Amino acid sequence: MIRFITIFVALLFTGYILFVTLFFKEVKQDKVCHDLQIVVKDSLEKHFVNQKDLLQLLASSQLTPLDKPMEEINTEAIEQELLKNEMIADIQAYKTPSGMVKLEVKQKMPILRVLGAKGNFYVDNTGSTMPVSRRYVAHVPIATGYVEKELATTDLYKFALFLQENEFWNNQIEQIHIYPDNDVELIPRVGNHRIMLGTLDNFREKLDNLQLFYEKVIPKTGWEKYTKINLKYNNQIICTKK
Repeated sequence: MIRFITIFVALLFTGYILFVTLFFKEVKQDKVCHDLQIVVKDSLEKHFVNQKDLLQLLASSQLTPLDKPMEEINTEAIEQELLKNEMIADIQAYKTPSGMVKLEVKQKMPILRVLGAKGNFYVDNTGSTMPVSRRYVAHVPIATGYVEKELATTDLYKFALFLQENEFWNNQIEQIHIYPDNDVELIPRVGNHRIMLGTLDNFREKLDNLQLFYEKVIPKTGWEKYTKINLKYNNQIICTKK
């Protein structure tokens, strides 16, 4: 008797599951998208894109999901289309059971602005370029002079990434000037001197030496004593006095 009841309950439960599955499948097929929610996750920090920009992109590509059957909405196509915007780092598009499509957008993070003879653009924290925005200016070091795109996305990118990750140098270096021979001059926020780095080879070692100079010598001489600090030569710091 107990076995019979167990089998009966199991069959009843299975029948219920099949009924619910078929019922909601039918409902899902009939459901249309009634809402589109766009969340720009880091909008409090950066303002490169907004909801209006994304809605215009979807409209121009005829991918706006509103009032379309949910089963016909291609979230992957929406993601690929919006990623064409060079301000966007990542996007996740998905449907909800309630008939809504939700877009979660992550903007690129600039770490360097190139403002030179070869162009005007940002380099982000992955080493790719992004255009300058008319509505928002990122407060990052500026690279001027003869900055080729290849240099900006390789050696100069590595240098800018180092600055971002190093609190002392991120606060100290305001501008990076590139000369035609690829020599680098750094313009600090504190002090009226210029820092001649030479090439970007071994820049960590050069800046370590300079930081030691700042800690040991500058407290005795003051920030205003020198007009130029030259780090071009290995393990040497050559200073030009006023």
